[in-house]
Amino acid sequence: MPANLTPVYHDAEDRYKNASTDDERLEALLEMLAVIPKHKGTEKLQAEIKRKIARLRKDVQKQKSSGPSRKPFHHVDREGAGRVVLSGPPNSGKSSLLDRLTHARPEVAAYPFTTRAPQPGMLDFEDIQIQLIDMPPLAPEVFEPWQLATVEQSDVNVFIFDVSDPQLLEQTEYIIEKLDQRGLALNREEQPRSIVLANKMDLEGAEDNLAAWKELFSQVTGSIPVSIQAEADFSTLKEMFFTYLDVVRIYTKTPGKKQNPDDKPYILRKGATVLDAAAHIHKDLAEGFRYAKIWGEGLHDGQMVERDHALNDRDCLEIHA
Repeated sequence: MPANLTPVYHDAEDRYKNASTDDERLEALLEMLAVIPKHKGTEKLQAEIKRKIARLRKDVQKQKSSGPSRKPFHHVDREGAGRVVLSGPPNSGKSSLLDRLTHARPEVAAYPFTTRAPQPGMLDFEDIQIQLIDMPPLAPEVFEPWQLATVEQSDVNVFIFDVSDPQLLEQTEYIIEKLDQRGLALNREEQPRSIVLANKMDLEGAEDNLAAWKELFSQVTGSIPVSIQAEADFSTLKEMFFTYLDVVRIYTKTPGKKQNPDDKPYILRKGATVLDAAAHIHKDLAEGFRYAKIWGEGLHDGQMVERDHALNDRDCLEIHA
């Protein structure tokens, strides 16, 4: 019998695989067990998850009894609807972009290697927040393997280059080589998606530098020219971040009442169904699910839908259990 695992289950499984602490792994496993379809085809998988939970609970208890655990300095807890990681050579404009897009105030200086550890900030996009992380530069002088692990576990990667830098060609070669070691690329179109920004386009000679750069490196032909310090409007870039996260925002309402416009949405992966949404909100809703009504673009208001109905961004659900 096929397992028919849902996107919500796979999302929790991804968090388990990418977790950096036992507490995070345990949390993800508990959610996997809660949302996994309960039928004969998943009995072995359920038993395996339960064994892992039992082992992890013992490990976590041992860690607590031996004293407080310390997270590695490069660990940043996930927040918001998704994670966008800012990477690039030294002094390319990563910290400036974080400063312009979030309320974080990283140290911004006109000399390299200012950023020594990941610097998080939260980007406001419509009614949600997206986590941005400014990374230490990808450069031989300071490179550490965990930097690529963070890039690999991101939802979206933004690679920022200073097209006026005399070392641009060497920097690009180095980063392409490092990314290739992990099966990543500057022009990656599958998850995690990549965006390349050609920064400091306001400087003299930038247009010629950009044209030569694109001619030499096929991976940067789709780069977006920007001037981070002088840019007045980042709305297109913000929209791109959200699109590349590959998620949908789902709202809910109480039966018989209007939707509260102040309610924050639930964030689900694209392709999620009505039943996935119910399980994400609370496992009891999924277990007792009878039917749902939906409001959304291209739908009749209050249209009744089945549990396997695929959800679109901004759909509003009224779940009956």
